[in-house]
Amino acid sequence: MFHINVWLTVKDPANVETVAGLLGRQVALTRAEPGCVRFDVYHSLADARRFLLVECWQEKKDWETHRTAKAFTEIYAPQVLPLVDREPHISTLVE
Repeated sequence: MFHINVWLTVKDPANVETVAGLLGRQVALTRAEPGCVRFDVYHSLADARRFLLVECWQEKKDWETHRTAKAFTEIYAPQVLPLVDREPHISTLVE
């Protein structure tokens, strides 16, 4: 399994609802992609500008393919990334 968690911080508080809506659209598309085991988006209650993406892929190559898919190329990269600071964490699951 390949795990990545990504913290996003919205640069301008006026864009929080826009980012939330875009990430909501991205969820269903990403979950339907081959190799996607889990893709969840959390909106922080402690800091409204922060979102956490929790991703689990069968293999790293599935995540790499995701970066060429519609959810990434039409929503995340062009619409979300310009509005946020991104802090990715490739991780291992502690069991």
